[in-house]
Amino acid sequence: MLAAKIATRTAHHRSWVRLASTATAPSSYKVVVIGGGAGGLAVSSTLSKQLGKNEVAVIEPSETHYQQPLFTFVGGGLKRFEETYRPTSDVIAPEAQWINQAAAQIDPDSNTVTLADGTKVAYEYLVVAAGIELDFAGIKGLESAIGKNGVASNYSPRYVQKTFEFLQGVKEGNALFTMPATPVKCAGAPQKIAYLADELFREKGVRDKVAVGYYTALGKIFAIEKYANAMNEVARSRDIGVNLFHDLVEVDGATKKATFKVLGAGPQAGETVTVPYEFLHVTPPMKPFDFIKSSAISNAAGFVDIDKGTLQHTKYPNIYSIGDCSSLPTSKTAAAAAAQSSVLKYNLLNQIRGTNAPAAEYNGYTSCPLVTGKNKLVLAEFSGYTGAPHETFFFDQAKEHAFSYWVTADALPAVYWSSMLKGTWHGPATIRKFANPTAKN
Repeated sequence: MLAAKIATRTAHHRSWVRLASTATAPSSYKVVVIGGGAGGLAVSSTLSKQLGKNEVAVIEPSETHYQQPLFTFVGGGLKRFEETYRPTSDVIAPEAQWINQAAAQIDPDSNTVTLADGTKVAYEYLVVAAGIELDFAGIKGLESAIGKNGVASNYSPRYVQKTFEFLQGVKEGNALFTMPATPVKCAGAPQKIAYLADELFREKGVRDKVAVGYYTALGKIFAIEKYANAMNEVARSRDIGVNLFHDLVEVDGATKKATFKVLGAGPQAGETVTVPYEFLHVTPPMKPFDFIKSSAISNAAGFVDIDKGTLQHTKYPNIYSIGDCSSLPTSKTAAAAAAQSSVLKYNLLNQIRGTNAPAAEYNGYTSCPLVTGKNKLVLAEFSGYTGAPHETFFFDQAKEHAFSYWVTADALPAVYWSSMLKGTWHGPATIRKFANPTAKN
């Protein structure tokens, strides 16, 4: 049925004649990919090799590509910031055309993307892999406080180095770590840095004078029960306070105070709580980019409205999406994007070639490596669709393990640069067949 659905949509897809080239680049492409992040490059690298030079364009305004999963390690003083980035020109496939601008508008009825300078780029097929926008302005006072006043965030390359700098200066008081109510990318990162900070304070001999508190707007420390139990035990054993249903709404940098709104249905719901801090790590609210939210391709929440199995748009058959900007109901991680890229590329290439092969389906796989200290990590792998663990290795990955740390801190970064961005890494499913053949965990 899925194959018939895609085939039917293909039959209704309007063919396009390639427009004449401009002095710098063609104005029309077989495939346009919006976004040069992990998901966008995993897709565009393969498609450009399959379809030929300049048949695929990547719209990406940033001249620097960051391997964002390493930011937690930088904030915890375990990796150098220089290890996290490379020039965008070095990671985009040579067969693809890089359009070094931001997308400003998508018109799916005319099959065009308008760029920030007003130029229109036409496509036959569109892949939206734009990521998600950090909304520092969504918290009162945060924009004026962050980067100073003991306030930092591992989510931004601009502020991630401030995290370790400020943590080193903490000798007493409260160290607070926050998680917002909005969807976020890498939902484990807000608590990872709390565990690394706890370890640093113990090494410095000041832990008895520093209260570490994790404040999350959600009702659980982690969405999946198996890993929630593990992380609650880690927090308990290290005397890290876990405050559920607490959403950061204001930061007063001058007085070093953080104000939280209490959510949920408890007796304090709707009230605000103000907590003094010496250090504050903020996970900012996040939101879809306006050019997606204002487009006909978005759902009510502003994300690209796609089928959760095929990754094809629910209305426009020549549009697909991947990663953080999509409506897929799973955790927004690079691991998820890797698995999604395999499904998207298979289905899109079959559509382009007019084959009737059965459609591939994404099963919601994602992973959240929860670093808890030097050489310690809980490697959460699961389906965001079912909540069931999908662990790659034979041991219980909910337990802290040095091997899991090595995989995340050393092996996967190498895989990211050498394979994922080149479109040849689609997640650990093949490895799982050998490393966890019984798949009991």
